[in-house]
Amino acid sequence: MILSFALIWFVAAALSGLVFRATGAPGLRAAGREAVGMFRPLVIRLPCALLAAAFLMQIVPLDLVSRLIGAESAMPGLLAAAALGAFLPGGPMVVFPVAVVFQQAGAGAPQLVALVVGWSVFDLNRLLTYEVPVMSGRFAALRTLSCLALPVLAGLGAQLFLAL
Repeated sequence: MILSFALIWFVAAALSGLVFRATGAPGLRAAGREAVGMFRPLVIRLPCALLAAAFLMQIVPLDLVSRLIGAESAMPGLLAAAALGAFLPGGPMVVFPVAVVFQQAGAGAPQLVALVVGWSVFDLNRLLTYEVPVMSGRFAALRTLSCLALPVLAGLGAQLFLAL
């Protein structure tokens, strides 16, 4: 956690140096205004999402989560997590706090990888709201079928990396 925090600050400092060299103080001020504009929605959403995750942690049946998508659930757990990910509603402010709840409830790391990849690849809300109407049902079906194995493959890849 501290390493990722330090890495983010290092990248931000390096980029600020590049911006200053390219555009001077006005570029830094413009970047600061842009950063504040991006941060404002998070100030409201992130605490709400974390609070909802904390409430969810109180009602999620921990034994069921660890049985279905726990570290020992193997391939059935990867399949269940991938399917669950496809049905998770909302964006990252919903999905990642839910994933934290599942992690604390005993979900395995490969299963969480399959869950997050299942959500990012097969988000049914996005599929039905945007992809089918804009790109066509045929394209949506083609993309969905061609990506069907991705969440499970990602979970298996996570299992391999953990074994190293």
